[in-house]
Amino acid sequence: MDNPSGVGVIDKAAQVLDALEAGPTTLAQLVAATGLARPTVHRLALALVHHRLVSRDIQGRFVLGSRLVELASAAGEDRLIASAGPVLMQLRDATGESAQIFRRQGDWRVCVASAERPIGLRDTIPVGTQLSMKAGSAAQVLLAWEDHDRLLEGLQSARFTPTVLAGVRRRGWGQSLGEREPGVASVSAPVRGPSGRVIAAVSISGPIERLTRQPGRLHAEVVCNAGRILTEALRKNND
Repeated sequence: MDNPSGVGVIDKAAQVLDALEAGPTTLAQLVAATGLARPTVHRLALALVHHRLVSRDIQGRFVLGSRLVELASAAGEDRLIASAGPVLMQLRDATGESAQIFRRQGDWRVCVASAERPIGLRDTIPVGTQLSMKAGSAAQVLLAWEDHDRLLEGLQSARFTPTVLAGVRRRGWGQSLGEREPGVASVSAPVRGPSGRVIAAVSISGPIERLTRQPGRLHAEVVCNAGRILTEALRKNND
């Protein structure tokens, strides 16, 4: 931890929670991410499970728990969603396409905010929609910066390849052509939390006829800028 509080057990528990921000995590992955001893990580993780700050998925991996959602609600707002509206509307207006923000929840990505194209042919993705982590530029972005084991797991049966994800990391954005749905193209960029981890993907999507077969060439710059604005908003809210 870069800025410890001086209360060791709290700092270590915070490291465990930070490591879970990226998604479902095995005990071995928690040990690698935190640098803490395996017995310490195991003890802390089980204590956090007891208090519902951490939970387990059907594969036994550790995930952020429901108590965190309750606490966030009690705090009055979700910082990402609170910042999303104006950014998505500007992105929609700049590109002429529907704009969305996706978060990963286990084996799915969920639309948590959107701004729809008001008229004409559009790719409508209502808030709350669950989509596969195996296809689409948002899935690419949410997976591209994962650790090696998660990357290999995520690539199983995926419509994209390791080479595609390497390109996402190199460029800082992803694009897809008909991966999720025939005829639909998209461009996505990462949104990072205060720790620097990728916690969401901001995207635009629409018909290939408008976005062309190289949608990133048209729109990657403005989509990446939206990701940077949201990342900065989360950093400021954490100060």
